[in-house]
Amino acid sequence: MTVDAVLRGTLALPGGRELVHGFGFEGRAGSRRALLRDGARLAVFDLDAVAGGPPEATFPLPWPGWSGGVHSVGPDGSFAVFSGQRAVRAVNRDGTTRWEFRHSCWGPEPGHPHSGDEQQVCEGSEHGSCRVADDGRTVWAHIPVTGPGEDDYAEAWVVLDAADGRELARLPLPESFAAGSHQLSHPGTGHVGLCVGMGQDGIGLYWARWDGARLHDVRAEAVGERILTGVHPERPVYLTVQHDGWDVQLHALDGTLLAEGTPPPTADPDRPARWDWPCGFVDPRTVLASTLDCDDDRGAHWLLDAATLAPRHRVAYPTGRTPGHAQPLGDGTWLTFDAPTGTLHRWSAAAD
Repeated sequence: MTVDAVLRGTLALPGGRELVHGFGFEGRAGSRRALLRDGARLAVFDLDAVAGGPPEATFPLPWPGWSGGVHSVGPDGSFAVFSGQRAVRAVNRDGTTRWEFRHSCWGPEPGHPHSGDEQQVCEGSEHGSCRVADDGRTVWAHIPVTGPGEDDYAEAWVVLDAADGRELARLPLPESFAAGSHQLSHPGTGHVGLCVGMGQDGIGLYWARWDGARLHDVRAEAVGERILTGVHPERPVYLTVQHDGWDVQLHALDGTLLAEGTPPPTADPDRPARWDWPCGFVDPRTVLASTLDCDDDRGAHWLLDAATLAPRHRVAYPTGRTPGHAQPLGDGTWLTFDAPTGTLHRWSAAAD
């Protein structure tokens, strides 16, 4: 059964592709923001208020030549935290540095030399991520930790004080060798999730909660195959997609498997569909997932029942073609990006 997609608006934002093809979207309870690189600055847009006007806030990039890292903005928009190659830096809205937390270099060669210039960008695409907690009091950062020996390499997940950058807690990640990472927070519970991509070596998935004194509910799947894709503030659950796209799963925050959904069958049994990695809550009752290669004629967007992950509807777009990846916003709508025109389209499903 199909359901028509209804166009709710069209918007052009600098770097808008990152909203649906990268990590430019930051969702919190009652807040949906775009964090987009615009030249030498990070432009922050309130997706519930923007109508093609100026950004809600802008922050100068501490290292304009560094294109890695997943950054985060405080809930009130007063500061941003940047995940750099050799430091995590918090920047106030007026452009002044709030604090900086130094760490080893994400470059692929441990112990490689540095010039001393903080703008030096070392080789390699490896990077970390950071996330400002939903109460604005802490920053969670994924960093490398290099010891004195050439092979003495490790990674860690640290909790920093958002006011001054002091380290409050550290979770060693001894089996992690990241190519990149991203983080999600669950505003209803205070839990934060870290997903570490390690290429062919697998995926690390970690959850923890800071109670103001120590870490609680620490859970680690150091080497697995599941990509963390979404949470919803009204439900204490999260979504993962299997690395090769064979299924999407719904989990309780303690990791308990609640539901599993496989892609709908295709007309050609020799070419089964697989889920693509973008997947998330359209609203508390509905999940949007897309079959792999949704840019071709075999792909589609599907609305799944959020309790069972059973497909309910295939989404039919006005052009008759699925417009690439989708970013669900949690408020009943989702975004797609039109590359030829550089515009974002915001959709909802037609009423049954």
